[in-house]
Amino acid sequence: MKILRTLIPGIASAILFMACGNASDANASNTTTTNTMTQQTADTASVRVAVRTTAGNFTVLLYGDTPKHRDNFVKLVNEGYYDSTLFHRVIKDFMIQAGDPDSKTAKKGQMLGSGGPDYKIDAEIVFPTHFHKRGALAAARQGDQVNPMKKSSGSQFYVVTGRKLGDTELDGLANSLRNKQMQGIFNRLAMEHRDSIIEMQRRGDRDGLNALQQKLIAQTEAEASKEQAPALTDEMRKAYKEVGGAPHLDGDYTVFGEVIEGMETIDRIEKAKTDGRDRPEDDIRIISMKVVK
Repeated sequence: MKILRTLIPGIASAILFMACGNASDANASNTTTTNTMTQQTADTASVRVAVRTTAGNFTVLLYGDTPKHRDNFVKLVNEGYYDSTLFHRVIKDFMIQAGDPDSKTAKKGQMLGSGGPDYKIDAEIVFPTHFHKRGALAAARQGDQVNPMKKSSGSQFYVVTGRKLGDTELDGLANSLRNKQMQGIFNRLAMEHRDSIIEMQRRGDRDGLNALQQKLIAQTEAEASKEQAPALTDEMRKAYKEVGGAPHLDGDYTVFGEVIEGMETIDRIEKAKTDGRDRPEDDIRIISMKVVK
């Protein structure tokens, strides 16, 4: 399969990653998640949350088909967890990020982004139903190397601003979705052989690792040929062309809501002058959040 050739360097790295990963990452494979690129059930229990900030107000809709993220967000809102927290990371033409409790009392220039409750949320990646269009609300998380199951931060979130894409970029996006699907299949298979990989790494058995790699490549090809390729749907193409977004994040982060009112506030925050760590030089603070009907 021609497309697989572009993945071979990543495949070799994945074998090494699985061999070097810690035990807690391996155990995470037993956690039930919705980390799939398939369409899920319809949103039947959405919730609206009004957000007041020092830069203006906006309202988000929390999707009913990402219930773990919805319920956790509502819980934190009702506890006043987000009150007085900052938008601590702002990147023009990309997104604005908040939800770090350490930001409540942060000094000027203090590095932020590591705070949160002592738990993570299982991934609920309902793709392509929910994607990173402009205004999407999604959960921040640690990278794949330490978080292969793509679990979300317990509190940190971001709102996408993004940029508009042309037809050439959208065609490339369709190819990258297929690549991502195949890489995901391989990574799952490698995780299933993790103990064998660790043992061969320990013995320095390069021949064994290479043989296993070729076996997993063949299995990846076979599974991918049976699965429907992730689609760049008409809705996605239209949204990314007309309003923009951040499609390179699709399938890797949980999108659990969207801004339904006050996008001008998001735009105002996005335009803030920032320091070298993408933190606004003048604090932009969440005053309060409230669940509304």
